[in-house]
Amino acid sequence: MPLSIKLSKIQIEFKSNKSKYNSFGKYNFRSAEDVLEGLKPFNEKYGVFFTVNEDYIYSHELPVIVSKAAIHDCFSTDVIEVKAIVGVDLVQKGMQTPQAFGSASSYGKKYALGNLLLIDDTADADASNTHGKTETVKAKLDATGLEKAKTFIETGGSLETIKGKYDLTKEQITILSKL
Repeated sequence: MPLSIKLSKIQIEFKSNKSKYNSFGKYNFRSAEDVLEGLKPFNEKYGVFFTVNEDYIYSHELPVIVSKAAIHDCFSTDVIEVKAIVGVDLVQKGMQTPQAFGSASSYGKKYALGNLLLIDDTADADASNTHGKTETVKAKLDATGLEKAKTFIETGGSLETIKGKYDLTKEQITILSKL
């Protein structure tokens, strides 16, 4: 069976646990290790093995890690490889340099494997996490609020500040823009 067919079958059958918990964002997520553990049964079943490798690209502005996930056919030299590119944030608050590289490496491996196996992380809390920030719904600006907004702008406030707080109509924007 060609490697592409084996990979297609694995993509259909593959399931991975989300064994890790993010207490800050309060969600479960899967790690690269979870994915690799979930792949082990396919090694013997389809005569394949998986590898994950990384290359470092040096840059003064933003170091980059290129993670490569591959499936190899045990009975031929066929290989299918995909990449994920991740920047290393060296100024992330609370992280020392080794931790920043480790975090980027983990993400790169996870997303390279996700690309190879067609893991859809859009439904994953890790992909939709707001990290504790809630989306605010802007209030409508009534007549009283419009008068207060006029006073705010006339005393040096900006229209952008009001737009950030209120859902303005086109008419209200026109009125406030003329001040």
